[in-house]
Amino acid sequence: MLSILIPTYNYNILKLVSVLHEQIEKSGIEFEIICLDDASETLFLDNDKINGIENSSYKILETNIGRSKIRNLLAKKAKYDWLLFLDSDVLPKNKHFISEYIMHINNEEKIVYGGILYQEEKPSEDKLLRWMYGKNREALSFETRNEKPYLSFLTLNFLIRKSIFEKVSFNETIPNLRHEDTLFSYDLMRKKIKIDQIDNPVYHLGLDDFEIAIKKENESLSVLKHLIDNQLIASDYVRISKLVSKIKDFKLLFAFSFFYKTTRLVFLKNLSSRNPSLFIFDLYRLGYLCNIENK
Repeated sequence: MLSILIPTYNYNILKLVSVLHEQIEKSGIEFEIICLDDASETLFLDNDKINGIENSSYKILETNIGRSKIRNLLAKKAKYDWLLFLDSDVLPKNKHFISEYIMHINNEEKIVYGGILYQEEKPSEDKLLRWMYGKNREALSFETRNEKPYLSFLTLNFLIRKSIFEKVSFNETIPNLRHEDTLFSYDLMRKKIKIDQIDNPVYHLGLDDFEIAIKKENESLSVLKHLIDNQLIASDYVRISKLVSKIKDFKLLFAFSFFYKTTRLVFLKNLSSRNPSLFIFDLYRLGYLCNIENK
């Protein structure tokens, strides 16, 4: 009835699988847990123990195939009609996580998104920016997510019928960096497939340190430009690209690009401090996107 699908890379997922297995066994439904490792550079011996857990499997791919392709491959391997996708660095908030999703299994053409949380305790200074951004911009309440169900969707915790996934799968042609969830939600919107927002979150545990977080954000903005340039999404779908479009209309792109170049180091100093400002992070992101657009 339910296939739980977990793509992983450089992460120990034994605890996650154990928690999910305990919950789903209590539900009494038919299930499988499939974990695919995208050719990790760091191997965790604990992950091999997953193969000893009933109806569960863990396999390491020979080569890294990327964020979109591995999710599509997991869906192809699944034998049940309903697919629950979870990222490797998450953990369900409550003991009724699986049963809550099972309650939403019906014949309606939809996908179900449970949401995300970040732990309340502050992390070390080098992970503060990612934690603050996550808590304020990603960990949205159920009510807030319902206002913009497509834009608030993230791929780390969602349920989808296999027949719907065959209509809207992950695009394997885009750069293997970020924004596969943005494109996925945009395709869902275009095909009028409903995203049902529910209050069934997971904690996101894998926080990047500052250098990696900035690198990933720069990559993310480059991919966003790629999606727009190749007409895969509309420029007004995402708030920051909509703003850049207006800046271009007013012929201020060069000015914003120059502003980014002159403020970049000052902004980065703040963002790596003990009190990073999300407003400055927004300005940094806007300037970076304007700069690559100006080129």
